[in-house]
Amino acid sequence: MKDISKYQGIIPAFYACYDEKGEISPVAVEKLTRHLMKKGVKGVYVGGSSGECIYQNVEERKVVLEHVMKAAEGKLTVIAHVACNNSADSMELAAHAEELGVDAIAAIPPIYFHLPEHAIAQYWNDISSAAPNTDFVIYNIPQLAGVALTMSLFKRMLKNPRVAAVKNSSMPVQDIQMFKMEGGEDFVVFNGPDEQLVSGLAIGADGGIGGTYGVMPELYLRIMELMRKGKVKDAREIQYTANSIIDAMCSCHGNLYAVMKEILRIREGLDIGGVRKPLANLVSEDMDQVKVCVTMIDEAVAKYQTV
Repeated sequence: MKDISKYQGIIPAFYACYDEKGEISPVAVEKLTRHLMKKGVKGVYVGGSSGECIYQNVEERKVVLEHVMKAAEGKLTVIAHVACNNSADSMELAAHAEELGVDAIAAIPPIYFHLPEHAIAQYWNDISSAAPNTDFVIYNIPQLAGVALTMSLFKRMLKNPRVAAVKNSSMPVQDIQMFKMEGGEDFVVFNGPDEQLVSGLAIGADGGIGGTYGVMPELYLRIMELMRKGKVKDAREIQYTANSIIDAMCSCHGNLYAVMKEILRIREGLDIGGVRKPLANLVSEDMDQVKVCVTMIDEAVAKYQTV
């Protein structure tokens, strides 16, 4: 049986880090990595939605991963999302990630064209072949990718021995159960939707990868701790609070990631820039709501430290 312990925990989706000119900031990448390490998270998921990957080129994504790995110093589980909307660039990023020694690579399906399942499987297997000694994580996020991981496609992918996990961001919690049952005990399933971490863990998820984990890791770490102890009611209360905070963060004009980066700047003194266009940055009218979110997080962290 495989040792899957390195994947069992809270893994924030790593935010894109820019300088004042909107370019990748290696310094900010390393600062964010060390910040998350100090918070006690299990690992980081680099280059996914939170990393604004579809708005970055191949070289930029390489720079981000290189500096995450440098700052992590082997103390974090690092999963590198390497998918681009063509096989060649994806394979180049996969090979680069393996050279750096990541724990796993991950990929969404190709977007825009609705490809048949055999073509999607070929795309994923081609990416995996470029990193033949590295675990492969299927990223299932049908609401954005436009295609879902069906059981027939999943069974096809399980023929690849490097396929070790699914990052499941579909909304039905039952999908986690289905992938876990078909994959087996040593197959990893990550809960994707932050708003249902408790539900995902209850039905069998091994851990969570989430976009809001980085801005309030304390709450999700506490949920994980309580769920491991069987204290579902207490964990659920924190989940409800986290969901209220997410709702408040989503009420700004600026994109959610822009809101969370500003919260990190206020709460932690960590400046990692704004978001890259066409994502919407904050406007001045957003600041009062951002401060409300900061207060909500501060109060929640203080309240649930001793639950």
